[in-house]
Amino acid sequence: MPSQPGRSTLNVRNATLDDIPRIIALVGKVYPEMGAYSAGMLQGQISNFSDGQVVVEYDGDIVGYAASFIIDGDTALKPHTWDAITGGGYASRHNPKGEWLYGMEVCVDPDRRRLRIGQRLYDARKELAERYELEGIVFGGRMPNWQRKRKQFPTAKAYLDAVMAQEIADPVIRFQARMGFEPIGVLKGYLPSDKASRGWASHMVWRNPYAVEQKLSANAPPGQKDIVRVATVQFQQRRVESFDEFMSNIEYFVDVTSDYRCDFVVFPELFTLQLLALEETRLTPAQSIERLTEYTPHFVEKMRELAISYNINIIGGSHPTRTEDDDIQNVAYVFLRDGSVHAQEKIHPTPSERHWWNILGGDEIITIPTDCGPIGVLICYDSEFPELARKLVDAGAKLLFVPFCTDNRQGYLRVRYCAQARAIENQCYVVMSGNVGNLPGVENMDIQYAQSCILTPCDFRFARDGIAAECTENVETVAIADLDLTDLDWARQEGTVRNLRDRRFDLYKVDWKA
Repeated sequence: MPSQPGRSTLNVRNATLDDIPRIIALVGKVYPEMGAYSAGMLQGQISNFSDGQVVVEYDGDIVGYAASFIIDGDTALKPHTWDAITGGGYASRHNPKGEWLYGMEVCVDPDRRRLRIGQRLYDARKELAERYELEGIVFGGRMPNWQRKRKQFPTAKAYLDAVMAQEIADPVIRFQARMGFEPIGVLKGYLPSDKASRGWASHMVWRNPYAVEQKLSANAPPGQKDIVRVATVQFQQRRVESFDEFMSNIEYFVDVTSDYRCDFVVFPELFTLQLLALEETRLTPAQSIERLTEYTPHFVEKMRELAISYNINIIGGSHPTRTEDDDIQNVAYVFLRDGSVHAQEKIHPTPSERHWWNILGGDEIITIPTDCGPIGVLICYDSEFPELARKLVDAGAKLLFVPFCTDNRQGYLRVRYCAQARAIENQCYVVMSGNVGNLPGVENMDIQYAQSCILTPCDFRFARDGIAAECTENVETVAIADLDLTDLDWARQEGTVRNLRDRRFDLYKVDWKA
């Protein structure tokens, strides 16, 4: 019997990180005048509350997207703006203990209007609110016909009342009313880029008829670990006789931390400069860095093999790398135990790096998805710029790794104090790893100072001094700690201070260039 041709299929499912490019394209197509999301924003939405992000896939294309998160009623039912309540589009104000589901986005491909995609997305939201036993759904809705009707209805409230009384038509408001939503007011300055609605929005609510006081936990996605074991290697710079000897030193620490069943091990910034001890003649600083870039392919492959064979995620310090643009950058490679390799370039080279080594700064800070949730890497000096850590945490990172390289105590303390500040202001964990020892004859790496550590927020559920583990200064050693990610959820929602939650989004935000 001949096979039948395949039929078109439509699938409603949770969004994944792989969907991000297609979601960006869809939002840009639907709202060209308001701009699309950045990849970091969408990664934040998915990482902060994966159950709340839904796509509709039709014939392999993403034709609908809805973004939601949980929030407390005191915030959602009072006047607010889109930027303030969504954390600048990252869904970073997701509150697992909240009572309401907040709808921050719904968009439908205009070429697929007859598939009831919008209805499917709203139904998915209702099902989610019922499953988590929330009080209902709330959002700010567009009023796209008001701009044309403003002379007849000079206020947003008058326009909304006329639409609800069916005196005039507005496709968005009428659709939401058919879905069971009712307005409780209007929101001034909700989304200034929405010119058709003059920046205003209808304040819409759907009340869950099955709501009860008990509700499910909305923390980590299923399968993600709550307790993560991390190790920091305080690595001694020493003379080696071959590349194999260098890798043997690295493998020793990977082996030890793997035996302790660590999920992550982190090495210091520029720890591969040890390879310059192999040079028979003294090189200038620029020649030294140029020589190190030749090791990049071999180094990356060997580190990848270690991550796989020892079943551990390795933050491979950093290594000078020649890019496709023929620039030299200081790059942290992250080797995951599934065999994948990620790269995070240093954004801010120090004045010394720029002057002596001609190292240029990168232009992208990324969160890296792992089997323990999203992580971020800030190479040494980058930890002294708070905007970078905030972007990573907004995108879902709860673990930040800081490979560093400092020659004296003053330099070390600059990094240390800033790393502790990042842990406090972002209510996250920060893991530092530095070099110790000496490399005579290697320009700009003569002496090293470090006291590597694992830092926490400062609150009751954490170590009293905000230090989960700490190495003895200037000694080659390892520090290990178990970090409970649910303690971060507690700190962000119920802690003595709630830095992330209490940000004044109505006053300020950080805008990133595309």
